Amino acid sequence: MEIGKKLKSARLKAELTQESVADKIQVSRQTISNWENARSYPDIVSIVHLSNLYNISLDELLKEDRNMLEHLEESTNVVKSNKKLIAAITINIVLLLILILSYSVVPENIIFLTFVFVLAIMSFSILLYQIIKKI
Repeated sequence: MEIGKKLKSARLKAELTQESVADKIQVSRQTISNWENARSYPDIVSIVHLSNLYNISLDELLKEDRNMLEHLEESTNVVKSNKKLIAAITINIVLLLILILSYSVVPENIIFLTFVFVLAIMSFSILLYQIIKKI
């Protein structure tokens, strides 16, 4: 069973409204609705709060929902996240150096410079995405 269905079932069994659950774990009612309808997943801290509130084990909440387990693995894997961020920073530095060097070596080749500039912008966008995702 998916975690959304388990959360809704546990909430109804505890005779709680989405609003009251939201107040108790300090999120919005819409967030509870999104979790229950599988539009998003709760973070690990919220899962622990929900487990305590509904008096069910984490094992019971998390087992059998592969998507939720993948979400938790991705959101809590700091090493993987840091590696992506370091790679994006390194690529940006290299592309910036290539842009500067290529301008001094071949200032007339507009197509080449445009290509390198576009690559640098794409790389910067990926870096910005990684930074925002980390925050």
